Amino acid sequence: MYTKGSVFIGMDIGSVSANTVVVDEHRNIIEEHYTRTKGQPLETALSVLTELMGRYPMESIRAVAVTGSGGKTVAPLIGASFTNEVIVQTKAIEHFHPEVRTIIEMGGEDAKLILISSDGGSNKRIRIEDFQMNSVCAAGTGSFLDQQAIRMELTIEEFGALALKSKNPPRIAGRCSVFAKSDMIHLQQVATPDYDIVAGLCYAVARNFKATIGKGKEFLPPISFQGGVAANLGVRKAFKDILVSNDSELIIPTHFASMGALGTVFTAIDKGKGIECFKGLEGLAEYIRSGRIKEKGLEQLPQPHGDPSQGGGAREYLFPENGRVRAYLGLDVGSTSTNVVLIDEDMKLITKRYLPTAGRPIEAVRKGLSEVAEECGSKVEVIGVGSTGSGRYLTGDFVGADLIRNEITAQATAAAKIDPYVDTIFEIGGQDSKYIALKDGVVVDFEMNKVCAAGTGSFLEEQAERIGISIKGEFSKLALECPAPVPMGERCTVFIESDMVHHQQKGAGKDELVAGLSYSIVQTYLNRVVGDRRIGNNIFFQGGTAANSGVVAAFEKVTGKRITVPENHDVTGAIGVAILAMKEKDPAKPTSFKGFDLSKKSYELSSFECV
Repeated sequence: MYTKGSVFIGMDIGSVSANTVVVDEHRNIIEEHYTRTKGQPLETALSVLTELMGRYPMESIRAVAVTGSGGKTVAPLIGASFTNEVIVQTKAIEHFHPEVRTIIEMGGEDAKLILISSDGGSNKRIRIEDFQMNSVCAAGTGSFLDQQAIRMELTIEEFGALALKSKNPPRIAGRCSVFAKSDMIHLQQVATPDYDIVAGLCYAVARNFKATIGKGKEFLPPISFQGGVAANLGVRKAFKDILVSNDSELIIPTHFASMGALGTVFTAIDKGKGIECFKGLEGLAEYIRSGRIKEKGLEQLPQPHGDPSQGGGAREYLFPENGRVRAYLGLDVGSTSTNVVLIDEDMKLITKRYLPTAGRPIEAVRKGLSEVAEECGSKVEVIGVGSTGSGRYLTGDFVGADLIRNEITAQATAAAKIDPYVDTIFEIGGQDSKYIALKDGVVVDFEMNKVCAAGTGSFLEEQAERIGISIKGEFSKLALECPAPVPMGERCTVFIESDMVHHQQKGAGKDELVAGLSYSIVQTYLNRVVGDRRIGNNIFFQGGTAANSGVVAAFEKVTGKRITVPENHDVTGAIGVAILAMKEKDPAKPTSFKGFDLSKKSYELSSFECV
């Protein structure tokens, strides 16, 4: 228990994290904490403050001061003072580095540029000359970098350190997170090293900040880089290279992540705001218990007719006692997943692998082939190979494919084999989505999403990760149990994410968020991909996202039609291209397949003719 005197608590409650400091009467920092909110900013604030009150008795807390997007809600509930984010960032830099003339602050969902000047007096007071904040777009913020780190299976710390290895970072779009992802996918498919891609992203963030938030303003040194993103070594280097002539002109404050919390508590001390006004945590706890103020929600999602989890693993294949099975290999290499299957001459599935591409398509293919070989390589004779997906040319050349086909043809071929009467295919993968119309097993119309990633699986995974739930199982369970999903519309992923933050700050629960996301991804897909095209009555839902019962239920609710999730829906592209290899390859010619063991083979792209 603290007994040395009065303390002041400062808290910056943002969309991604809550940063908390405890200072004494002389502004010495006693404690400093960084806590991820995981979609529950109010609960996080209550938890952190409850823990602090276990160490500091009520009578020792002179004041609590808050800021950030969640601060306005919390302040009146606990008797805290509130100061806006621009003022608190400036107040903190005035205390630690009064020589600074430009502040760059980058957090989870927002970014700020603050231009300041000194009053010239001996008290070292500074004033705000101009400031600019980002709009609703999240490009150039911490959440964007977090998402890309997750996609590449890196921690955010590894992400920043890896960037320093790059000597020639490639140019990646920084004006929008969706366009940046498209550039990343292209670079990954041509085997660009991870460290170059990571560095390219860091420079894209820095350039985007200068162009869209700076908007021609002069970045006078010294420049302070603060906020959570300042922990990223790659972004630090990018800002140094782009904005300053020498390293000493860019300052990273010791407490860069807590500058908002420090600034709000220093403001309270200087102006006497909220002194002796802290009234404890019961008001905040009651607000959370009561369910806050609810907006009118959407209708509850129905239990879907089909079982999206069916066919989650390959059925056991019975090999003959003597001889090897003649088999066809299918590979579907996408931006998010790499799928490897073997089928026999009766088009029965022998085995399958569903692996994360993780920005390394060649390594994913090697791993898939190695696992398949270990399971049944000695029991099969591969007599044909097909390749599809966004990485089909790279993969086809690497493994020695006999033919390469686009994803539309592959998905349609697999669906028609499962059910010759299927007339509509909804296919949603990690980074792209497709609509396919069939008649008598023949493709008569199709459409794919453009550059926007709204309505794809990777967006759902990113949001599930952000609010701290598993995309497998937990997401669907919460979505189907929610009585009133929150509306999020069918706009760009960045705007939908902003809607999520809005609902979180108003106290929406995780179930309301994921159910709303299920509706949103379906509305986005139907409006942006399908448009006014015909939707038949025998609808297949394919791709990895079809495993999500919440999305299946939303499709049935919005279309008013039954949706079928076929067995092995996650690898239908690979199955389809394996069937095409069987049908189209000249049986008189030997396969070009280079074998299962490609672990020791280096890769160089050669010319490869395809039709």
